[in-house]
Amino acid sequence: MFTTTVDTDEIQLLIADLASEDWRTRQEARHSLVRLGSRAVAPLIKALGESNNSYWALRWEAAKALGEIADPVAAPALLRALEDERDGIRWLAAEGLIAMGRGGLLPLLEALVHRSDSGRLRAGAHHVLRQWVERDPQGIIIPVLKALEDIEPVIQVPPAAQAALDALTGAKKA
Repeated sequence: MFTTTVDTDEIQLLIADLASEDWRTRQEARHSLVRLGSRAVAPLIKALGESNNSYWALRWEAAKALGEIADPVAAPALLRALEDERDGIRWLAAEGLIAMGRGGLLPLLEALVHRSDSGRLRAGAHHVLRQWVERDPQGIIIPVLKALEDIEPVIQVPPAAQAALDALTGAKKA
């Protein structure tokens, strides 16, 4: 019987190819994983979380693939990647959150409510939210951007992010 599903071993081989020294191999593997869509998300999240810095190409490719797939299931992993030590991975994480639309925005605002002390998170959030201003005719995001640019963002960001989150989710004030 012919099957079009890709098994776990094949996905793991593609993930391993993301760490190849040959850029073409990495690119082909990433494209193949992106075509698999949601089936590749969990292995890509695991690859993105690889802590060994020698696997930066693997993590970079995983972040790029997750952004191209744009499955909101990956939002928490991309939020963690906003705090990565490598600029390129942080940038791709931000781009992935942008690509997820609302599925990336809401978790980002939630993260800002609870972790505004992270400078890298705030910098990544600023990049994401700048892209949202054009899609935000009600101006809900603007106060969060202003808080991120404030002299004391650690203090100003959480209430601004919470207000935006409440406005976007329709939460009622008690």
